Amino acid sequence: MCRLLCVKANKAFEIRPHLKIFAEIARRSKEYQGHGWGCAWLQGGQWKVYHNINPIWKDDLGQFDRSPLLIAHARSAFRDEGICVENNMPFFDGHTMFMFNGELRGVRIKEHGRIGAEKIFNYVKRFNHGDMLRALERGVSVIKKKTRYIRAMNIVMADTNKVYLSTLFNEDPEYFQMWSKRAGDMQLICSEAYPGESRWNACHNGTIEAF
Repeated sequence: MCRLLCVKANKAFEIRPHLKIFAEIARRSKEYQGHGWGCAWLQGGQWKVYHNINPIWKDDLGQFDRSPLLIAHARSAFRDEGICVENNMPFFDGHTMFMFNGELRGVRIKEHGRIGAEKIFNYVKRFNHGDMLRALERGVSVIKKKTRYIRAMNIVMADTNKVYLSTLFNEDPEYFQMWSKRAGDMQLICSEAYPGESRWNACHNGTIEAF
C-alpha cells in the first residue's frame, strides 16, 4: 500500500519540486510510507533509476535535476515484510518501468517474482505482443478473475514514449483513489492531489489508459 507519482511533459522540467511535494504526501500518509522509495526519469532518451531504503522525506532530493518524464514510488511494505532495497519500485526490465499500489488476496496465478508486485509486472508482460496498453487491459482482466478479493490494484507503467495507468479499488477510496491533473503540456498522476492546488481530478475507478 504505497504512494505513486508520475509527471510527463513535452519538455524537461525540474524534478526536485515534484519530489519534495511527493515526499510530504508520503510523510503525512495515514499508512507508513517509509520502507524505502525509488524513482526513474528520462535523460537523453535513456532511463535513469534511483532506489534508497530510507524514507523519501529523509533523502537528499537536491541530487535530481531535469527530465521530461518522472515516476516515483514510496513503499509501504505489506505486513512490514521484505524490507530491502531490491524490493523497492519502480521495477525495470530494460524497457518498461512498473509501479504498484494495492492489496490482493487469494491470487491464483503462477508467476515468478520476489514480491507480489513483481509477479503482477511479469504476468502483465505475458500479454504484450507490441501493444502495452492492450497487455495491461488483458493482464488486469485475468488477474481480476483469478483473485478472490482485490482491495486495490493501482498500476503505473512507462516506456520512453508513453505512460500507462490502471486503477481499481473496492474499499477505502480516500486512500486508494488516484488523481490526475493537466497543466499546459504537463500531465500529472498521483496517489493524492498536490496539497493546496486546484484542478486535480479523481481518476475514474476502473480506468485503464495511456498518455
